Amino acid sequence: MRNFSVLLIAMVALVLAIAPLMAQAPDGTHIYFYPPIHISNLPQDPAVPSGILPAQFKAAYGFNRIPNQGQGQTIAVIDAYDDPNIESDLEVYRAQFRLGPCNLHKVKVGNPMHGGWDLETSLDVEQVCALAPQANIILVEAESQSAIDLLTAVQVASSSPNNATVISMSFGSQDFIGEQQYDSYFCNVVNGNGQPVTFVASSGDAGHNPEYPGTSPCVTAVGGTELVLGQAAPLANPLQLNYGSESAWAGSGGGISKGESQPSWQNPACATWSTTNRCVPDIASVADHIPVYCTCNGSGWVTVSGTSISSPDWAAFFTLVNSLRAGQGKGPLSQASYDVYQIYYSGNYSNDFHDITMGSNGTCGVQCNAGPAYDLVTGIGTYRADVLVNALVADTN
Repeated sequence: MRNFSVLLIAMVALVLAIAPLMAQAPDGTHIYFYPPIHISNLPQDPAVPSGILPAQFKAAYGFNRIPNQGQGQTIAVIDAYDDPNIESDLEVYRAQFRLGPCNLHKVKVGNPMHGGWDLETSLDVEQVCALAPQANIILVEAESQSAIDLLTAVQVASSSPNNATVISMSFGSQDFIGEQQYDSYFCNVVNGNGQPVTFVASSGDAGHNPEYPGTSPCVTAVGGTELVLGQAAPLANPLQLNYGSESAWAGSGGGISKGESQPSWQNPACATWSTTNRCVPDIASVADHIPVYCTCNGSGWVTVSGTSISSPDWAAFFTLVNSLRAGQGKGPLSQASYDVYQIYYSGNYSNDFHDITMGSNGTCGVQCNAGPAYDLVTGIGTYRADVLVNALVADTN
């Protein structure tokens, strides 16, 4: 009996000893981020691009009325592994859509080998080139898709000599307890020139299931929509708008974070669902039927879907804003999420955003449905870029 008591005491002591270790937040080397990108359900022809083409995208959202092309700014896209064909693929994409030269610079962190992110990498770089062609575009390739490797790449993007002021992250992992320990990679970050940095992330493609880093309160999370053009025929006037309608994309990541606290600027927008925890997404953009040119998988033209599209598109938009701000002697946006929510609360909301009121990202009831004003599927909504840009340029932050 005495031996049993001694054994019991020893077992209790062991449990008490390892309990603190069990309670620790996950190790970043054992958390993996994944790119939210899928092959579209449209018919695929590797010889011909299909879907919403760059000129159609610009006319739908008003980018065609913004003469600025991002000059003087640096935008970074973060991806895992090396894409050895990205430069030549970009040239084909650029020539196909008659885009001007894009200044792409590749930065490798560690020794990234050729992996399975080629399609994601091509999408990120090509979308930024289409919308902000005169910006300095930095592709930062992480050694692997582990959280610590990708977040290290995020640090490299904003540090000297790269000094990005906008960083796009088309990747994520299911919201998890303890993720707050990684928020320091995004909160109150300045680049090597002392300028504030805006972080943009895809909200994910798993529907009502928010993903990190989009759940970080220091990151602007972007959900997805399905976009219908006003007309399919070519426009007679290059400055004509061609927005038809939008509904929520079924995969658009959204919901309430398990562990991240709600930032003050998100209340009262999300008060219907939570007054304490972070709500996702903040904003949205088209996430369906976009052409990408990628040869690393042997395909050529591929039409894709996913909030992987939405993140670089909004990041490119913020880059245009920063370029225009610089032209007026102002610094880059320092709190992009705060700024867009202030516009949401203002009387100008309907002038600056498309409010997405149709569609859903699941079967969980009201939380899964897009509706008037803020919702957990498309956030505030999508940009009326030619109008919203002026409001953000005028911002005093």
